[in-house]
Amino acid sequence: MKKWSCILFMTLFAITVFGQDAGDDDASIDQSNWDNKGTFGFLFNQAAFNAEWTGGGTSSIAGNLSVDLDFKYKKDRTSWENKVILEYGLTKQNNDPFTRKTNDRIEINSVYGYEVTEDDDKAYYSFFINILTQATRGYTFSTDPDGTVRRTERTNLFSPGYFQAGPGFLYKKGKELTLNLAPSTARLITVDDRFTSGEDYVDNSYFGVAAGQSNRYELGASLNAFYKVDLLENITMENNLALYSNYLDRPGNVDINYLTKINLKVNDWISAKFIFQAIYDDNAVGAFQIREVSGLGVSYTL
Repeated sequence: MKKWSCILFMTLFAITVFGQDAGDDDASIDQSNWDNKGTFGFLFNQAAFNAEWTGGGTSSIAGNLSVDLDFKYKKDRTSWENKVILEYGLTKQNNDPFTRKTNDRIEINSVYGYEVTEDDDKAYYSFFINILTQATRGYTFSTDPDGTVRRTERTNLFSPGYFQAGPGFLYKKGKELTLNLAPSTARLITVDDRFTSGEDYVDNSYFGVAAGQSNRYELGASLNAFYKVDLLENITMENNLALYSNYLDRPGNVDINYLTKINLKVNDWISAKFIFQAIYDDNAVGAFQIREVSGLGVSYTL
């Protein structure tokens, strides 16, 4: 796991450092070609019930931290867009011996484009890189007949880790719509081989990785789409859709990752947010994974 931590650190370092001087031949940096932005947010949820509350309910407290960094470069026909997303959330319910994760996401996206049209609707030749993993251990929970709650480690940093890269075609319509189609996308899935070892391991049952192995290579096609719409004044909806089909194994089983965010801006510091995510990856679970987060929080934009 240490080597993958180093890879993640080096990628972040490269985006932030080279993102300051790419395309500049002079010793001085032309900042006019860059549009850098960062958003930091914290959502808080809390519910409490006393012993006399007849309607039922469980007291709980939850928090969700998010960091969204954008580094965008544009000069002549060249564009280079980088995004770093860090999210982490925890919840604690009364009488539950464990604090549970509600969110854990590390994602890095980098898309290079060379413009081939001069219309308002831009088309580019593109090359993209995507890295997706999590920060801390993830568990599955079970309850014994005597009521004892137990947890079993299921995931960890870079277990799984998803690395994707490939050339393609990028289409943009203003700041509202972005489509990137990469018909030749290489994907590497990494895992800790301790999860694929042992006599009881069923081949390919852990994110599609073979018994005793620590990675899985795939080659396929990917489509990444982003659409943003203003619903009302100070209320926006952002939609992200990622599709992937593996040519080498059951290409009809398309991986789906859909995420929507509805943001309500109260003022420069206070915001409300609703997040819905649906993931289908039959190498992980043969059903849709659903996540929903909502709450009022504090946000700050650089």
